[in-house]
Parts: sequence; structure tokens; C-alpha cells
Amino acid sequence: MQYFLVKSEPFKYSWEQFNKDGRTFWDGVRNYQARNNIKAMKEGDLVLFYHSNEGKEVVGVAKVVKEFYQDPTTDDGRWVVVDLAPVETLKKSVTLETIKADEQLQDIALVRQGRLSVMPLKPEEFDRILALGNA
Repeated sequence: MQYFLVKSEPFKYSWEQFNKDGRTFWDGVRNYQARNNIKAMKEGDLVLFYHSNEGKEVVGVAKVVKEFYQDPTTDDGRWVVVDLAPVETLKKSVTLETIKADEQLQDIALVRQGRLSVMPLKPEEFDRILALGNA
């Protein structure tokens, strides 16, 4: 089992819309490091859903339901997507401020590489954010 965090601006694609849709392909990634992270995702891996720009908070958990394939929004073969499905909404969102202030989360990619849209998480980072969100 691997763990990741994906970012979405809520005005473009919110957690609420994701839950209504029930499943989506994760498109629009145009950064090689983020693309490589998508390629590393396996069916069943868990993913934290982060509202970027507005809110700046982790709001829910999703899972990978289909491994990477060609991004259907472009003919450029370099870009791929995975399919994600929502799993659970956190009892309370976990803000970037909370994450930055937590000693256990000092090395998280969200803090170190703030502009990266898809990033891996260590199991203990994932578990800590879940604990903060379900406290």
C-alpha cells in the first residue's frame, strides 16, 4: 500500500463535486515529477484530497481505482491520469497551517515542495493527517 496527496483548486474541482461524481480521472498534470508520482500509483492506494489556493486544507480520502493511462484531455503521450474514487470525508479539515505546525509533518512534500500537485506520503505522514482530521 502506498499513500499520496493530490491537490485541486475547489473552484475547479471540489471534494463535494468529487463525491457527487463518485469517480473521476485525475487530469491536468503537466509537471514531470507529479506525472511520475501518478505513474507510481497502484490500484487500492490511498490518496489525501487537498483543496489548494482556497482553503489550503486536506478534506478527504480517496483511493486509486484504475492505474495510469493516457490523459484523454490531450494528444500528448507524455501525460497520464489515474481514476480515483472518494472513500471518506474527514470529520474536520486539516489546514496547511496545522500541517506546518505539526512536528511529525515537517518533512512532508506539501511543505517542502508546495507547488507539486501530486506527491507521495510516508505511511506515518498519511496516518498523522488522518488522525488530525478525525480527532
